[in-house]
Amino acid sequence: MIALLAAGCSYPNHRHDLRLRALPDDPVARSVAITQTLGMSLEPGNGVELVQNGQVFDVIEEEIRAARSSIHIASYIWRPGIPSDRLLIALRERAPGVQCRVLVDPLGSVNFEVVAPVLADAGCDVRIYRPYQGAVASLDAVRIRARMHRKLVIRDGEVALTGGFGIWRSWLGNGDAAETWRDTNVRVRGPAVRGMQVAFAENWQEAGGDFLPPESFPPLAPAGEAHACFVASTGHRFLSEASKMWALSIASAKHRLWIANSYFIPSEALSDMLIEKARQGVDVRVLVPGRYHDVGPVLSAQRASYARLLSEGVRIWEYEISMMHSKTLLADDLLGIVGSTNMDPLALNHTDEGSLMVEDPVLAKALEASFEQDLTHSREIHWQGWKQRGLLQRLGEQLPGIIGDFL
Repeated sequence: MIALLAAGCSYPNHRHDLRLRALPDDPVARSVAITQTLGMSLEPGNGVELVQNGQVFDVIEEEIRAARSSIHIASYIWRPGIPSDRLLIALRERAPGVQCRVLVDPLGSVNFEVVAPVLADAGCDVRIYRPYQGAVASLDAVRIRARMHRKLVIRDGEVALTGGFGIWRSWLGNGDAAETWRDTNVRVRGPAVRGMQVAFAENWQEAGGDFLPPESFPPLAPAGEAHACFVASTGHRFLSEASKMWALSIASAKHRLWIANSYFIPSEALSDMLIEKARQGVDVRVLVPGRYHDVGPVLSAQRASYARLLSEGVRIWEYEISMMHSKTLLADDLLGIVGSTNMDPLALNHTDEGSLMVEDPVLAKALEASFEQDLTHSREIHWQGWKQRGLLQRLGEQLPGIIGDFL
C-alpha cells in the first residue's frame, strides 16, 4: 500500500462511486441491472396502493382485525395518544390465536413504557430495539445513531404497509394544518411482502426475538400488476442499500424526476446526480418541509444544499402548511419509491431503513397526482431570490458542517 501511494496511485474519489448508468429500456436487461445494483429484483404480481396521512391508522386497524395468524408491527415512533389507543383496542380484540409481535425504537418512542404493559396484557410480544441507555451514559455516538427507523405492519405474511408514518398524534388528519403532518405510505399485497417480513424478522432477532414460524412466510400468489421489491437498508460505511436505491432511481430518470423528502441533506454524490439530470433536460423537482419543519438545525442544513442545486436547474419547493414528512420518488411514468428512507446522512449511512420500490404506471399516476396536489400548498424557491438571502440565514447554513461531524 505504501509503495502504491509513493508511486502516485490513490483510491478514486468516493464522491463518484454512485455514477450509475440509466436503466435499460428492455425489461429483461432492466431487471438484471436492478439486481446487479440492489442484489434483488423487482418481482411481478403485486397489488400496491397509496395510503395518505391519517388514513394510515384506518388501514392498520383494518389489517389487525383481518389477521388470522399474525400481526407484526415495527415502528420508530410509538407514543401514547389517540392513534395508540385505537390500535391497542384493535389488538386486544383481534381474532383468537393471532400472534402479535411489536418492535419499537426507544429513541423515537417517547413514553412507550406507558404503552408496553397494555400491549403485553393484550398478549403481544413486545421488544425494544437496541436500548440506548448505556450508549447515552457512555456517549457512544455510533450506537445512539444506529436506530431502527423502519415502519412496517405485516398481516399474516400476506399484506404489508410501509411509509413514513409514526404511531402518534402528528399523523392524524390530512397534513393540511400545522399540527398534522403530511405523509405518504403504501399498502402492498403479493410477493414483495416476503422481503418486508424478512426485514422485520432480522430486526426482531436482534431485539431478542425467536425465529418467525414457517406460517409467517406463506406462498404468495399474484395480487396485481406491479413489479416491486422492498429495499431494506442498514448502516454501512461506504455504499448502503439506501444510497444505491436513490442513486439507481435518480439515474433511471429520462424526462421526469420528482422527489419529496422530509430530511433532505443529500450527499455530494447524490447532488451531483440531481444536477446532471437537470443538465440533461430532465424535469427535476424536490419537495421539502418549510417553516413547520420539526427539527430546526436540519432545516438549516437542508437549505444549505439549495444554492448549488438551484444554480444548476434543479427546482425546489417548500411545503408551507404543515410538516412534510413523506419520502417518495417518481421517475418518469413508471418507477416509484415510498418508504422511510430519507436523503440525509443518518438514513444513508447509519439507520435501518426500508422503502418499497415499484414499477407500475398506476402507482406512478397516483404519485404524480399526490405530488402536484402538494405543490399547491408549497412555495417554490427561485435561484434569483435565493442569491439575495440575508447574512443571518447564510450563517445558519453553516450548521451542516456541525451536523455532519456528528452524523
